[in-house]
Amino acid sequence: MENPMTKVMSGAAMLAAIILTSMPAFAAGPICLASRDIKDTDAQKDGTAILYTMRDGSVWRNDLRGRCPTIRWNGFGYSTANPQSSICENEQTLVDFRTGETCGLGKFTQVAPPRMERHAAR
Repeated sequence: MENPMTKVMSGAAMLAAIILTSMPAFAAGPICLASRDIKDTDAQKDGTAILYTMRDGSVWRNDLRGRCPTIRWNGFGYSTANPQSSICENEQTLVDFRTGETCGLGKFTQVAPPRMERHAAR
């Protein structure tokens, strides 16, 4: 005969697993890129995103909160509002150098992971 307590514990564990897998992950805060580690930026042709290539080879895409079609040709600047000089999603505003148009950064998405350095075995 099966112990009733075993059934209760088994059911409780299953219920906990269902609840945990259905809950959204808690946000760890905004994604920020260290400005000193940004190797290159590439504003996309349609003015809706910017690709950030990092020194470690990773690539991050920021989907702007609005369309900024002229930043590709005119360039852009932004100020960092944090002591670490980081570029954080949903925090900075870009300014087109020529027109003065402003656009806000949106969410960052990693497009490519950091490249693995390959060292010769000796």
